[in-house]
Amino acid sequence: MARPKITVVGAGNVGATCAHWAAAKELADVVLVDIVEGMPQGKSLDLMQARPIMGFNVEVTGANDYAATKGSDVVIITAGIARKPGMSREDLINTNKNIVTTVTKEVGAQSPKAFLIIVSNPLDAMCYVAYKVSGFPKSRVMGMAGILDTARYRCFIAMELGVAVDEIQAMVLGGHGDEMVPVVSATNISGVPLTDLLAQDRISALVERTKKGGGEIVALLKTGSAYYAPAAAAVQMAEAILKDQKRLVPVSAYLQGEYGLNDIFFGVPVILGAGGIEKILPLKLNAQEEDLLKKSAAAVSKTRDDLKM
Repeated sequence: MARPKITVVGAGNVGATCAHWAAAKELADVVLVDIVEGMPQGKSLDLMQARPIMGFNVEVTGANDYAATKGSDVVIITAGIARKPGMSREDLINTNKNIVTTVTKEVGAQSPKAFLIIVSNPLDAMCYVAYKVSGFPKSRVMGMAGILDTARYRCFIAMELGVAVDEIQAMVLGGHGDEMVPVVSATNISGVPLTDLLAQDRISALVERTKKGGGEIVALLKTGSAYYAPAAAAVQMAEAILKDQKRLVPVSAYLQGEYGLNDIFFGVPVILGAGGIEKILPLKLNAQEEDLLKKSAAAVSKTRDDLKM
């Protein structure tokens, strides 16, 4: 039986790391595509040579065109220019809109049944571009942000409390940016509410650090942005689809009335399985969280409007 196929578009740090995590988990054969000649081929060959050491047996192929991507089950789109220090996400919008439009048309033509996982920024806006350009059903177009933002939040809570990360249940909703909403009311450590374990000022500090999680890494690296965790998040989404895991995770999904929002990609809890986004779940929020979510939605709507699509 043929193995599933994952295409990763963009062989920079995020894309190459997606290929790495996906291959190491033996999720699928991986095709790494980039316009830079030799780069995807070199990184793919390097990963292939790691197989005897790490003991994974999938094929990893590099390409500069889309022929090799034909029949992909999942396509992870990381292509686009990265945010530079001091650059707003909105500065990125027009350049990345053109890149994501081109890529979506190419992969859609080769793999009309694929699931699209968007990683390019500004995330929610680029999901909207891919959705409009591909004509795919909304269940098959989604953005990687909620899992990453939630992972950062869980990581900071674990560091603060000195507990194992997998004890922490948490959810970050909203747009992928400074307006994201870590849902404190739904955060617990093996059933114990976070509010029972930490003072409000410490919780507020962790929420603030989560919102600035990507920017903190950009500032430290000085050239470039985060890639290990973003890639891990995208691959977790691919795995949930390919293995029909029915995971309850936050992803950027197309809303048509849910959470009172329309015609917008926005971070909400979904069930992710073989049908892609199989269900969008309503989450009970307190009044303060509702207000924050509205603010986040206003910011995402503005960016969507800037696309002029």
